[in-house]
Amino acid sequence: MTTTITEAGNQIIAQFIGRLDTAAAVPAAEAVKPLMEASNREIILDCSQLEYISSSGLRIFLSVRKEAASHGSKVIVRNINADIRQVFMMTGFISLFEIQ
Repeated sequence: MTTTITEAGNQIIAQFIGRLDTAAAVPAAEAVKPLMEASNREIILDCSQLEYISSSGLRIFLSVRKEAASHGSKVIVRNINADIRQVFMMTGFISLFEIQ
């Protein structure tokens, strides 16, 4: 699992590559800390190369959303595959995030 953070204008983009499972959750949570400190920015969670997400990964997404909202930032989840979309639908995350 690899997580990269880039900035482009008013956006901060976190790209997740691989499997965001329980083992990968700790380093991924550390990698997304800059997102949680962003104020009045658009945060993009790019899942175009994310193969799998566990409950630990979902918890990271939820933490980013909660912290972003407290700083006036907006979170958008982009490019989820059909399997991850199904997980989002079953857990109710589909209604918590703007999905593009």
